[in-house]
Amino acid sequence: MKDSLPLLRREAQPLTDDPRTWDPLVEELGQSRIVLLGEASHGSHEFYRDRARLTRRLIEEKGFRAVATEADWPNAHRAHRYINGHPEDADAVEALAGFKRFPTWLWRNRVVADFLEWLRRFNLDQPAPPQRVGFYGIDLYSLHDSMDAVLQYLEQTDPAAADRARQRYACFEQFSGDPQRYGYQTALGQARDCRDEVVAQLVEMRRQAHTFVERNGGTTRDEFFSAHQNARLIANAEEYYRAMFQGREATWNLRDTHMADTVDEIIDHRQQNGPDQKLIIWAHNSHVGDARATEMGDKGELNLGQLMRERYGDEVALVGWSTYHGSVTAASDWGRPTERKTVRPALPDSYESLFHHTGLEAFFLNLRQTSPDLRAFLAPPRLQRAIGVIYKPETERASHYFRTHLPNQFDIIIHLDRTQAVEPLDRGIHWLDHELPETYPFNA
Repeated sequence: MKDSLPLLRREAQPLTDDPRTWDPLVEELGQSRIVLLGEASHGSHEFYRDRARLTRRLIEEKGFRAVATEADWPNAHRAHRYINGHPEDADAVEALAGFKRFPTWLWRNRVVADFLEWLRRFNLDQPAPPQRVGFYGIDLYSLHDSMDAVLQYLEQTDPAAADRARQRYACFEQFSGDPQRYGYQTALGQARDCRDEVVAQLVEMRRQAHTFVERNGGTTRDEFFSAHQNARLIANAEEYYRAMFQGREATWNLRDTHMADTVDEIIDHRQQNGPDQKLIIWAHNSHVGDARATEMGDKGELNLGQLMRERYGDEVALVGWSTYHGSVTAASDWGRPTERKTVRPALPDSYESLFHHTGLEAFFLNLRQTSPDLRAFLAPPRLQRAIGVIYKPETERASHYFRTHLPNQFDIIIHLDRTQAVEPLDRGIHWLDHELPETYPFNA
């Protein structure tokens, strides 16, 4: 490794708070139609901060007009309405109030709230609505919230259609609002599934699309699009929860395929504002990096980054992030309290450790343009850390590392050697109790 460190240092492009150090990255990403911005954890302040920083510049300087996030559609749509000037919410913190379920800090954090306020100011300064930015969710966990959203839309536009939808969605009532219970009981044959009902509702909305929009005027086209996406999400979520007891690969592939299909739908929808719509995606590295270059692909899993490359080719840029140590906002298990946890130094046989030994605090590598020597050095598989909403340092290797071929996984990798926990808007006592000493990691 030591022999190759000078080569890595030479090709790494340092990043600082000086915007000029980010210029080459903005220029490179600005040539793409779809930019996927990852994160190595769901709880690191700098990943959120720098994704927002890059996104603002790509919007202002390169004409990007949509941000799609690893979030539930109905909650993101509330934020979308806020940044487009709708009066229901007084500020961005209120607009994020729909994110009530664990893990709330993914979107209810200070960086996202500040970014939404910036988007609102940007949008309201635009001379025409087509130049405004949209904010969307592409995940599929919001089964019941999406049903509520469909019913609310239909009650306002076609009460008879709302009655039909209510009768179809009543199929889920026996499961007490618990989609996992629905999946479990239908998988065991203890209850009839609701597949026919949700598909029938989706088909009806698709058939009536023109009628809905024409009846209510062009100004509601965006609202119908949101209602239709909720109906489509319900159909996919129903399949997802039935597949939960068939193994990880089945549900992972359903989820990421839904994400990719939703991106396609957003792009098609925004074509009415002009051709060649440019879009930014925020998601975890595990969704952004091409699965074919990781252990995931070896297990039969695909992901969003892979599907975007397959569908859009060279128009796509995949950007990953990494960090060596610091702190992270996470939980010890699903549904447990939010904590501020210490992130251990990366394992020796990892890309994070390799990057740490460059001695650079922050840099990026354009993996499309690395020299043959450096690409050959980076190509053999190494460990890569992934922290989601749960962090278990006591089982670090088994819980948070997998092997990847970095040059094929991402187009660009950004390394921030030390990162700190993102600040939740709702800081519980457990997060406050786990604050680290100001002298961390030196304890001096």
